Amino acid sequence: MEKKKTAKNREQTWDEIGEAIGKKIEKGCKDGDCMPWKKNIKEHVHKNGCHGAFYGLGFIGALVYFVSQAAGFWAGVLGILKAIVWPAFFVYGMLKFLGV
Repeated sequence: MEKKKTAKNREQTWDEIGEAIGKKIEKGCKDGDCMPWKKNIKEHVHKNGCHGAFYGLGFIGALVYFVSQAAGFWAGVLGILKAIVWPAFFVYGMLKFLGV
């Protein structure tokens, strides 16, 4: 027996899935207070946008430092990994310096 595909058992498109999720979120938010970022997205980005630039410049600086200190290929790979997590090294060094 061969099943015919009807509107009920056909696969949904990504747009339909997105719309269904959006409707569920909107239904769960009666007042619209659950998404305050949606109301003032420009203000939010303007106030908080510099952190990404700080991390990006720190990443480039750490990448240059750690890779230039590498003696071989695997040390260079390790330098790239260290450059990705440079804030952890920074916080550790600051806490060690402060004696915490």
